[in-house]
Amino acid sequence: MRSLFWRILATFWLAIALVAGLAMLLGRALNQDAWILNQHPGLDELDRQWTELYEQQGERAAQRLLEERKREYRIDVQVLGENGQQVVKGTFPSRAAAFEARHGDDRRLPWRRLTAEYTSPTSGESYLFIYRIPHPELAAWHRGSLFWPLSALAIALVVLTLFSLFLTLSITRPLDRLRGAVHDLGQTAYQQNSLARLATRRDELGLLAKDFNRMGERLQGLIGSQRQLLRDVSHELRSPLARLRIALALAERAEAAEREKLWPRLSQECDRLEALISEILTLARLDADPGAAQSVDLPAILSKLQDDARLTAPEQQLQIQLDQNVRLQGWPDMLERAMDNLLRNALRFNPSSQPITIAVRNQGQRVELSVRDHGPGVAAEYLQQLGKPFFRAPGQGGSGHGLGLAIARRAAQRHGGELLLANHPDGGFIATLSLPIRQQAS
Repeated sequence: MRSLFWRILATFWLAIALVAGLAMLLGRALNQDAWILNQHPGLDELDRQWTELYEQQGERAAQRLLEERKREYRIDVQVLGENGQQVVKGTFPSRAAAFEARHGDDRRLPWRRLTAEYTSPTSGESYLFIYRIPHPELAAWHRGSLFWPLSALAIALVVLTLFSLFLTLSITRPLDRLRGAVHDLGQTAYQQNSLARLATRRDELGLLAKDFNRMGERLQGLIGSQRQLLRDVSHELRSPLARLRIALALAERAEAAEREKLWPRLSQECDRLEALISEILTLARLDADPGAAQSVDLPAILSKLQDDARLTAPEQQLQIQLDQNVRLQGWPDMLERAMDNLLRNALRFNPSSQPITIAVRNQGQRVELSVRDHGPGVAAEYLQQLGKPFFRAPGQGGSGHGLGLAIARRAAQRHGGELLLANHPDGGFIATLSLPIRQQAS
């Protein structure tokens, strides 16, 4: 970060200093005459003052002004009228004029020649002023005249340096905070409020901090859920393994006749353990890349669910409600497993005298796949926890492992949708997969 800081600071500072210096040098190089005419104290307002004296007080007063300027600043002045003749005698000696005529190259002359034209606002007459400033006088004035420009340039550079420093800090400090947040996230020690102040900025860095906060919160949630899942898996596997160990210990000490009675129990515990591991693997596979989405044949899925229900629970009645022209993009196997889990829950609690309703409806830009039973429902305080791995609401029996709804919820999220769980107003329980119609592969 320090390297980036100094690079940005040096780049801004050097760029500004270079532009300012070059602009000043270029301006002076291209406009030297104008600079001298506007800034030299011996020429300041001389044309206006001379014209007023000449038109109001005559040639003597005007000549006197030129002689005073020569004594003070050593500047020779000639004034020509519109006819090209001298209006007054001026202060430029005739011998100097002859010398200048013989050496037309200004670089060989001991003075600098400048010209300026002035038009009287009262008479309308135009006068041409010819100034000749000795090079020593001009060099002495240059040394003094550069003080204020150089001072202004120094002040400007100080201000621009402070501005560059502020701009550099406004970039590098947020980046340093982001670097620290990335480091904390890598060490699983990320604090969600570590970038709260940076996220209040209304620029690109503020947007980046907001996105990073959301990402960090999501990752922390995933890490926490994975840790919780591992704890829950360990707990759930411990119970059937303990029962298997007890049953094996009893079988070792039992007589042959009693041992025959224990084999069905051992087989049952193995089946339970296998079913639990299968559901855990299914839940884990939902986090893997499922490949490209494809068109889902909803009637085929519903028909298969109906056939399976006839085999496992022939006493139960199923009602299928399918809207026409329902189109959905997704992963058929994943949706079939999710709907199968929802139907199994309904079969577990639904009385045989009432039918289970499976409905597929178009809802604008979404498709809703719902399974409704007429069972006892779930207490309101447990509805928010349904769908969490290994959670079973009290009073719902212990035949399941609490993974069916978790698998259905993860499948809905994979499709960009959600799982809605609620007690039906007319009694019973309804679980709904609300999915977007247009789904792209993730």
